[in-house]
Amino acid sequence: MTELPTPSLPAAARAPLIGILCVLAGSAAFSVNDMAIKHLSGDYALHQVILIRALIGIVFVIAFILATRGSFRQLTTRRPLAHLLRLSFVILSNFSYFVALAALPLADATAIAFASPLIITALSVVALGERVGPRRWAAVAVGLVGVIVMLRPGSGVIQPASLLVLFGAFTYACVNLMSRHMRGTESAVTLSFFVQVGFVVVSALMGLTVGDGRFSGSSDPSIAFLFREWIWPPAADWPWFLATGLAVTVGGLLVTQAYRLCEAALIAPFEYAAMRMAILWGGVVFGRWPDLTAWVGIALICGAGLYAFWREGRVRRA
Repeated sequence: MTELPTPSLPAAARAPLIGILCVLAGSAAFSVNDMAIKHLSGDYALHQVILIRALIGIVFVIAFILATRGSFRQLTTRRPLAHLLRLSFVILSNFSYFVALAALPLADATAIAFASPLIITALSVVALGERVGPRRWAAVAVGLVGVIVMLRPGSGVIQPASLLVLFGAFTYACVNLMSRHMRGTESAVTLSFFVQVGFVVVSALMGLTVGDGRFSGSSDPSIAFLFREWIWPPAADWPWFLATGLAVTVGGLLVTQAYRLCEAALIAPFEYAAMRMAILWGGVVFGRWPDLTAWVGIALICGAGLYAFWREGRVRRA
């Protein structure tokens, strides 16, 4: 199976540093993907953006296999049902998150999405039979408070877009649990390839069904993003499409490599670097900086997630 190269034994001492650099670069790449899709959400249908992104991703995966002299056998699998279930979670996660992203500030959406590690902690008890102590349950509770703050119930109405992000965080947690379940037989390239193929099929079917714009015209930015008519992108927009396709593929491979090299407890906290990038992109590109309420929610969610990972590392070393 083709994988990103693993350090040789003499270089094993450098593995933690390499893993951290991989996850930082991967998180930055994912933030570029989010920023690019939010930029495109004002003019294109989501399924058109996802289709073009997936086609670019497939080309990159094939180029990666050729560049590393890998075997195309890894683009086959003996676990089609597991891939189908994981793909279903990936599609639900992506579509719900990006539909919501059209209506929410980038930093707010990213913060709510970071409830996913806390959801993984809770689901791991049921799905994987893992034991979670009272301190990590307390971290989950604090993170939940942060999510409630981000939902802004005191404003009189909870934005449906915020609930979509929360649903996306739940389904993304399911994706990660499936990845853990499949990691013994499926490589990062295999997982990435089947996801991109699934995106092509689903997006193409949506394009054939609603891509003519028959349901377009809604004033709600999320609904408009979902049902907008397909158009041929002008030359000025192709760099944005290329950015989202390359960013999501490269980011996925880098983060996967980071988890191959190091313990999850070491790597996972560095994924929160994407929060800083989201705040930066939101302010610089879209002119929307978090308000005080958002800062409080961001602090609670990220703080709870970081503590949960730190505590997990302590438990494993004990």
